[in-house]
Amino acid sequence: MLAWLAKAFQRSTLMKKDIMQTNDPTLKSFIPTPPESHFPIQNLPFGVFSTAADPAPRVGVAIGDHILDLAAIAEAGLLNVKPEIFRQASLNAFIALGRPTWRGTRAAISDLLRADNLQLRDNQALRAKALVAQDQATLHLPVEIPGYTDFYSSMEHATNVGSMFRDPANALLPNWLHIPIGYNGRASSVVVSGTPVQRPNGQLKLPDAEAPVFGACRKLDFELETGFIIGQPNALGEPIDIANAEQHIFGMVLLNDWSARDLQQWEYVPLGPFNSKSFATSISPWVVSMDALEPFRAESPVQQPEPLPYLKQSGKNGYDITLEVSLKAGQSAAPQTICRTNFKAMYWTMVQQLAHHTVSGCNTRIGDLMGSGTISGSTPGAYGSLLELTWNGKNPLVLADGSQRTFIQDGDEVAMTGWCQGDGYRVGFGAVSGKVLPARG
Repeated sequence: MLAWLAKAFQRSTLMKKDIMQTNDPTLKSFIPTPPESHFPIQNLPFGVFSTAADPAPRVGVAIGDHILDLAAIAEAGLLNVKPEIFRQASLNAFIALGRPTWRGTRAAISDLLRADNLQLRDNQALRAKALVAQDQATLHLPVEIPGYTDFYSSMEHATNVGSMFRDPANALLPNWLHIPIGYNGRASSVVVSGTPVQRPNGQLKLPDAEAPVFGACRKLDFELETGFIIGQPNALGEPIDIANAEQHIFGMVLLNDWSARDLQQWEYVPLGPFNSKSFATSISPWVVSMDALEPFRAESPVQQPEPLPYLKQSGKNGYDITLEVSLKAGQSAAPQTICRTNFKAMYWTMVQQLAHHTVSGCNTRIGDLMGSGTISGSTPGAYGSLLELTWNGKNPLVLADGSQRTFIQDGDEVAMTGWCQGDGYRVGFGAVSGKVLPARG
């Protein structure tokens, strides 16, 4: 037993050392990464890509404006992971190897990309094979997603919506301060950034009409969110304790949970969103590891009343992630930023969401996606949806070209971006974007 404990302590110490070394703000790569780049050597997010020359999807890591082909690096014997793990159309096989492998692989990649490491830097043949320009690659959905759950965890967003549609004096429903509210969404319609989004059809009830009609959504909206990916599953009937919940998370993505507000208003009572949400959810192609986000932990808001024991958390479980949304209106020449906020304002944290999700005994699977819910700040410019920015269409958003928006129109493109700001570098997520196409029929 003592020998086992000693080995466990040694592994833990080595893992912490790996994290500290890979997150060192003084680290430099031989791949140029300016201060505003989302993908410096301190980040190294994982994704799946292909090229015209080699159309088979495979796993890579973003570094500057390039992608490091991990299958090629593994084939060269520079990683302690079999090459076939990286010759996959998703990250799931790699994720299944477990946290020590995630950390060890990230540490090995970091060392290989250092400016003072000659092994890859001066190997022209391997560099030509293993380094691909991002603008020459196609990025794919990074994980195979067995299940998708969306939460409702921003107090500011929940308060705004409650004030809009109910009594402003009692904007939050009685359960909101006690429980991370969520619903099970559709994993089948999660798409990667850049995938066009078709305006949904469905039932909607106009304000003065006695009966619903069928037609195209008239109030199409975005929802600024992040998502986290399950890396370590739990068995059916075995809840994840909040003290261990973080160990089950592989990494984070940006997420746009497109919403048909008029369909939703008609259908959501009594069981919540259905067709109003199931038509599309967009995520960013790069999964940022929790180790890369470690230096950017932040205090989350004080929770009052105190949560029940299974939801009590310790330490800093929020993250200081700057988030922005831009809208490119139809034929407009340039996108316009319409929202700026920060993830650290979220009332319910990821560990609380996961602990609550599984407290019933619900099992999770590798690749499961958990959405944060709309992220809104306390000021109008920080609202994470057009529903809030225009107050359900009552206050149209005036764009730089003079046009107005209450909700998204056909031809509009919405893009979201986010990053953590370090000392002279950023750990970013890239972007998640989607252009809206007309409804069918």
